[in-house]
Amino acid sequence: MPGAPAAQGRWVIRLTYVLTTLELTTLFMQFSVLPYLSRTLGLDSVSFGYLQTTLGLLQLLGGPLFGRFADQRGARAALSLSFLAASAIYLLLAAACIPALPGVPLLFASRLPSAFMHALPAAQMVVTDLTAPAERPAALGRLGLCFGVSLILGSLLGGTLSTAFGVLCPLVLALVANLLGVVVSLTCIPSTTKKAPAAPPGGATASVFDLKAITRLLLLPGVLPVFLVKVVSGLPSGLFLVMFSIISMDFFQLEAAQSGYLMSFFGVLQMVVQGLVIGRLSRRFSEEALLRASLLVFTVVGLGMVLMSSVFHFCLLMPGLVFGMCTLHVVTDSMLTKSVPAADTGTMLGLSASVQPLTRTVGPTLGGLLYRRFGVPVFGHVQFAVNILMLLILWRTPVSQESRKAH
Repeated sequence: MPGAPAAQGRWVIRLTYVLTTLELTTLFMQFSVLPYLSRTLGLDSVSFGYLQTTLGLLQLLGGPLFGRFADQRGARAALSLSFLAASAIYLLLAAACIPALPGVPLLFASRLPSAFMHALPAAQMVVTDLTAPAERPAALGRLGLCFGVSLILGSLLGGTLSTAFGVLCPLVLALVANLLGVVVSLTCIPSTTKKAPAAPPGGATASVFDLKAITRLLLLPGVLPVFLVKVVSGLPSGLFLVMFSIISMDFFQLEAAQSGYLMSFFGVLQMVVQGLVIGRLSRRFSEEALLRASLLVFTVVGLGMVLMSSVFHFCLLMPGLVFGMCTLHVVTDSMLTKSVPAADTGTMLGLSASVQPLTRTVGPTLGGLLYRRFGVPVFGHVQFAVNILMLLILWRTPVSQESRKAH
């Protein structure tokens, strides 16, 4: 959005927050009804695992491509594509509820558009383009507030509506909401939010599928070390959260409603940390210091998880776990966008957004093997070992040193 006044930029950011909340709310509505729809259609736990793995794999592959599409086509096209993909998902899921149609094939087909459903990376690109580097961590952190609101609201709406009116009701509501998102994106979001026109290598006709143009970003100064910290340090907590539904039933002996309350508490903590805490800390401490703090907190939480024996102990550890996760993701995203040209922030955020789908893809298998062989304490041991190692490496080789030179 070249030459746009600051007030207009702030308005676009606020609208982007609203659109992100809208899409994420419908996503969590889907998550709350999908297990029941799968059970109705006769899927067993193994087949449901394949369904979830398919989702993770498609988002893993689609994230970088979507980011490059956002850089080339602009914010309006990126958000519109994400809402269109989400609309296709809910249309196929709604069709799967109709007895006369082949439900299971439609259920698996509904995973295909998820490769292009990336509202959060698109929103991160808009925020990155329209904020000064010093304000970026706080602005990106507020997207976590949107995530927390969506987690609570989407889970509540999905469960309440499906119980009162059937599984089809929340799916139709999600479809209508995402079609509304398409209309708002096309009419209210500027075609581009970048201060300078994108100039990818190879000229304006460079393909969205140019893998060299995507992977070259990892070779820029200051990018690969931060990216590796994000992947490696976040993996242990990701494995634990992937297995949490099983752990809550087997280890904590929780019922479904109690597990839902626990996840709501998780969502509230995430809202507070990303919406209020990170912004204030980023104004007082450097990103390097916050990154080290997140790894240190992860290390302490790992020790606590080794000794954890009840859900009460987990509730005591949850604030530290949420702080470590939120700080790690927000700070690394901010550092990565400062290490690449402004024309490539979308691609970089797309690569960054692929980290969580990677965990969802390998997590069920790896986490399941660790849990069956060693039990819950193994997640604490891995958390402690990985993060104390990363903390020692960061202490000797600061990752932001190159980033500051590049920026």
